[in-house]
Amino acid sequence: MAHDLTGPETQTHPSLRLGWEEWLALPDLGLPALKVKVDTGARTSALHATNIEIFGRAEKPQVRFTVQPIPGREDLEIACSADLIDRREVTSSNGETEMRNVISTTVLIDGESWPIEVTLTDRRGMQSHMLLGRQALVDRATVEPGERFCQPELDYDVYHSATVRKSAPNRVLRIAVLSREDNYSTRRLVEAGEARGHTVEVIDTVRCYMAINAMAPEVHYDGKRLPRYDAIIPRIGASITPYGTAVIRQFETIGTFCVNGSAGITASRDKLHAHQVLARNRIGMPATAFASSPKDTGNLIGLVGSAPLIVKLLESTQGRGVVLAETRKAADSVISAFRGLKANFLVQHFVKEAAGEDIRCMVIAGKVVAAIKRTSEGGDFRSNLHLGGKATPVKITKEERETAVRAARAFGLNMAGVDLLRSDNGPKVLEVNSSPGFEGIETATKRDIVGKLYDEIEARVRPAPVPRRRTGKSA
Repeated sequence: MAHDLTGPETQTHPSLRLGWEEWLALPDLGLPALKVKVDTGARTSALHATNIEIFGRAEKPQVRFTVQPIPGREDLEIACSADLIDRREVTSSNGETEMRNVISTTVLIDGESWPIEVTLTDRRGMQSHMLLGRQALVDRATVEPGERFCQPELDYDVYHSATVRKSAPNRVLRIAVLSREDNYSTRRLVEAGEARGHTVEVIDTVRCYMAINAMAPEVHYDGKRLPRYDAIIPRIGASITPYGTAVIRQFETIGTFCVNGSAGITASRDKLHAHQVLARNRIGMPATAFASSPKDTGNLIGLVGSAPLIVKLLESTQGRGVVLAETRKAADSVISAFRGLKANFLVQHFVKEAAGEDIRCMVIAGKVVAAIKRTSEGGDFRSNLHLGGKATPVKITKEERETAVRAARAFGLNMAGVDLLRSDNGPKVLEVNSSPGFEGIETATKRDIVGKLYDEIEARVRPAPVPRRRTGKSA
């Protein structure tokens, strides 16, 4: 006997005929195929969910959770998020009562869709990872308890194809910005992320501490374990690079997507290491030399050509610790002074034809999204904006674009500020910055650079296809 779920005063006629087991999709959650139990004895629908976390503002709370859509396949997890509309006490069929989070989402069956309420609970071990209750079916369906699959059947194979990534919604994300500074770049990351509906939290890198173990590595902050983040945006200052990259490695161990990885940041911060990476990838740069012994000063200068030349501290940032030696005698003097301070430094060819100008290319996701020309002030050879340089939009050549992209890729950086010099024999990479500032380039170009970064983050945290098992069936 069919169960008619329409009320006595309802004039509508249900358009769907369902059996006790059916296939459906929850497109808002990025779940294109679910086999569900249709149970008119249950009032509320329930979805198998784990790692449930409430986040966001108190006036508009969100809930994050993971779903294993295929029973028995714990290796396939889809990260989901939704508005939290209620917390409700629910009694299950075995008489147990629990407090559950309630969300609203869209259900899709054979081309028809409508909003339903769903509670989140652990249904591990149950044959169906979703139960469709009568509240979701009123005015929509009649149920034939003795029938199965009255509607078209779907296939779990969709989770093994690129379709699962392409069809995934832009869900609400929980993102952490690792930063110790309240500056333009940090504020823009927060404002732009929140404008897209995400929750963005600023975390002071040095106040993080780590529980390092094989079974459950964790990151703690102010006495509490940090929650799972969908993505980490590192803004690691040069002075805390070793500790900052250790924190990033911990997030990498947990499996969090980090915009820039620890290895790339470490390599780009060490000027010697960075130039060796560029050389290994055959990327043009000014001739560079490095030595430890004072006896090698003469040969060191000879390797990069005659004066003028640049003497640069390995830990230099924003143009500080970079000296132009205009004569051989001046170079000897600067090198002696740096050695007296027991400082590590490079000697580098001075590209005179650059005339105090360089090009900053902002590379995001393997593309140059903006470029500016930075011009020094008052005859200074350094064009850094922190030292008073001026920024103007610039059209770069194909060769310059390819060089910038190759440089960012060599360090494995999803976001990088690549500084180029225009020399007589092509572009030369001066530096690859893993924490580039946004103010100068956004102001000069009027482009939403941070928005491009969030485009990449949203694309990267979408579910990836899961390999098929070699033996057995997935359904």
